[in-house]
Amino acid sequence: MNSIKDLESRFHSVFESAIDGIIIINQKGVIVDVNEATCKLFLYNKSELLGNKVNTLMPEDHAVKHDTYINNYQSTRNPKIIGIGREVVGMKKDGIFFPFWLAVNEINLESGVYYTGFIHDLTLVKQVEKELVTLNEGLEKKVVERTYDLEKVVNQLLQLNKKLEDEVSARKFTEDQLKQREAELKKSLEKEKELGELKSRFVSMASHEFRTPLSTITSSASLINKYKDEETQLQREKHILKIKSSVTHLTNILNDFLSISKLEEGKINIRLIECNLNDLVNEITDEIKPIINIEKTFEIKITLSDEMFITDPLIIKNILFNLISNAAKYTKSNGLIQLTVEDDLNYIHIGVHDNGIGIPEADQKHLFDRFFRAVNAANIEGTGLGLFIVKKYTELLNGEISFKSEESHGTTFEIILPKNHSEQK
Repeated sequence: MNSIKDLESRFHSVFESAIDGIIIINQKGVIVDVNEATCKLFLYNKSELLGNKVNTLMPEDHAVKHDTYINNYQSTRNPKIIGIGREVVGMKKDGIFFPFWLAVNEINLESGVYYTGFIHDLTLVKQVEKELVTLNEGLEKKVVERTYDLEKVVNQLLQLNKKLEDEVSARKFTEDQLKQREAELKKSLEKEKELGELKSRFVSMASHEFRTPLSTITSSASLINKYKDEETQLQREKHILKIKSSVTHLTNILNDFLSISKLEEGKINIRLIECNLNDLVNEITDEIKPIINIEKTFEIKITLSDEMFITDPLIIKNILFNLISNAAKYTKSNGLIQLTVEDDLNYIHIGVHDNGIGIPEADQKHLFDRFFRAVNAANIEGTGLGLFIVKKYTELLNGEISFKSEESHGTTFEIILPKNHSEQK
């Protein structure tokens, strides 16, 4: 007898101390017992609930159908919620609606059949979901896609909460899933932070890159007016050259931006023509040589057959201009820049080597990202778009680009292009 009382006492203690709400009803939907968590959740005293219909705690449109739900289950044994669980809406004593997860189990005792409902308040979960939706409004398409993936994780989390066997296992299961959701959210927020930093970096870079040449143009234009005599012709020419150089720099920046736009919109039209690569490379190097500082050595080694191959010469020019101008920019005085071009039966191999500042190992994985600049290039002019454009152009020609670099010891880029444009490396 004592053991039965002790068991009842233990059950009552667990029942009353449960964090989630527990309601027990009979076959007529009348409440026979509730725990303290239920009373706090719905703002009722226990005496106000015992003996009343459970649909007192439901919105009117659900309350009028509740008896039908019970009768249908008892006659068909087809569960809609019993033994399954789902999200529903409850109504507090003050008329306020709130969401919760309801799992119902059927209990058969000698005294009759009862239904036990386990109630887990989802108010905070819904608030978090609402805040997530609000935070993600107006972000770019990729951000929306990530948010959509996150919402799917939340929905999957809710769908996984089936057949909760008891209050302890149900709470543990929910905690585990919330941790997983938190990790997904953290990962998503880290990606958003990375995207924001990338945008800020671009704005800062663009502002700096435009300001410097514009300042040079302004100051040189002002100074030209002061040199009116024939004796100051050299000074005038010096400032005119500065203006031309700055305009060229601005033009290159704008061309980079336009190239990015066209590449991402798929508006680059490949114009394939038959070319002699020897003639093409010689033409390109003649145009490139003036951009190489006279204090730097520019070596060219071409080992090619005279056979013709089909390609887009303008795209190849863009690729080589970017690679060689980069090499010149990041190579100090008295440095060495080498261009090598050779071919085999099926492929053209183009190499650009310098002994300049090199690329830090930690930065190499981001080298072809838009707007990315290595930490040791912060004080050297550039948009961070050149290598991104080179990679895209190379891919348009069905080629591949690779590199080797060591900080303070230079960098080598290799482009491999198929002689037959329809082939891929």
